[in-house]
Amino acid sequence: MIEQNFDEALPPDWVKANIDDVYNELVILRQVIPWQLILDQLVSFYHPGKGRIGNSLRVMVGLLIISRMRKLSDREVVGQVKENRYLQYFCNVAESELSNFIHPTALCGFRKRLGEKGIAQIEESVFSHLSSAGVIEGDTLLMDSTVLANNLIYPTDVRLVYQAFSKMKTFAQRYQLAVWWDSAHLKKRWRAFGRSKAPQRATYLAEFYFAALRPLLFAPALQTLRDNFAVLKISPEESQLLATLEILETQTQQKLAGKRHIANRLVSLEEIDARPIKKGKTYPTCEFGSTVQMTFNRQGFMITTENFIGQPGDATLYGNTLKCFQTRMDITPQSVITDLGFRSQDNFSNTPNSIEHVFLGRSDDVIESRQDFCRRARSATEGFIAVSKNLRGFGKSLYNGRGAAKRLTGDRIWTLLCQTAYNLKKLVQLTKAGNLSCENLLKLGISMSNQEQQTKGSSRLRWDSTT
Repeated sequence: MIEQNFDEALPPDWVKANIDDVYNELVILRQVIPWQLILDQLVSFYHPGKGRIGNSLRVMVGLLIISRMRKLSDREVVGQVKENRYLQYFCNVAESELSNFIHPTALCGFRKRLGEKGIAQIEESVFSHLSSAGVIEGDTLLMDSTVLANNLIYPTDVRLVYQAFSKMKTFAQRYQLAVWWDSAHLKKRWRAFGRSKAPQRATYLAEFYFAALRPLLFAPALQTLRDNFAVLKISPEESQLLATLEILETQTQQKLAGKRHIANRLVSLEEIDARPIKKGKTYPTCEFGSTVQMTFNRQGFMITTENFIGQPGDATLYGNTLKCFQTRMDITPQSVITDLGFRSQDNFSNTPNSIEHVFLGRSDDVIESRQDFCRRARSATEGFIAVSKNLRGFGKSLYNGRGAAKRLTGDRIWTLLCQTAYNLKKLVQLTKAGNLSCENLLKLGISMSNQEQQTKGSSRLRWDSTT
């Protein structure tokens, strides 16, 4: 069960005594985020009549958002809420609750309960609120893709085979089976591999796979695992283990046969959707993760995100991404701006005629009077992506999803939460710069005092943090 509505946990006297910086981003965003709308949507993930009442949805959603805004782990965000008055105010946590505050693992369980669908509802609620207030403009579409790296140790073929034994050992312990390989010999050879120099390492893959010196390493061990699967009742989630190890077996055979370029190469047994991706950068030359396709408007708001396994061609993604932008903004942009990677005759032909300016990496794609605007917008896209990767969490995903029906789930949840944090940060940036009108701020729900200060010709408003 869960409580759908929430009450303000902090009395006005506490707010007046502890929240003196009314321009703090947390004070602003506490008023902007449509908390009740989000809670109304998330209550469906709980049974209406069974179980004890869970942790406050208002607090849990606040913790999820602030963890990505401040790039904090679950343990860190819980610890900082206990110490920081502004975080307590943002998350609506009363002082009386701090001594028995939630455990960090509750956040992991909360994300699992919501899944991709629930997290998407949080992001959609925040984005729709900003859009309906007239804050997000849709006249220009900026499109690009980047790599969302996973949290992986640099993969090697021998390391993957060695990790496969750890997976099989966990399986054996779960079903109370004795391990069917020589563990002592395996550890000895793994240590020898770690001490060896690069020229010597090529021979170790064959040894770990064929077990020429000692029986029962990977190839025969995998066959024994198949036999166990045939006689045991295995859950669908556990059946993914055998499928993954069989992919590793095929990949290892191709590597031993001398094949250098392997399609859909497996680089991790934890992140089975991660792939080696090269984006033409000097360093790192290769990243391991998935592709995330982004669109922005000229203000810098992140409009849409899409996650893909591997490295699909940018030109093949153009049409669907354009439709996603139009659907979300409910408007056809006047300008579409991309780099040369999206350039193709099909993309020019399939772009709706209602879009006046289509810039696919070359100045002569548009009329002369729009060339400077398009070049500047294209340069701005790189800046938006740099901010998203270095400051807003898109540099590396720390979540993963497992099972055949959960492809890219972890990366998608991470992307949606980071997108929410990115757009909220952008809102604060524009608000503090005085780029939003009084009407925009009122629609966002920001309470104002009667006094207005004129700064550079635009109004900067003073917020009332007690509401």
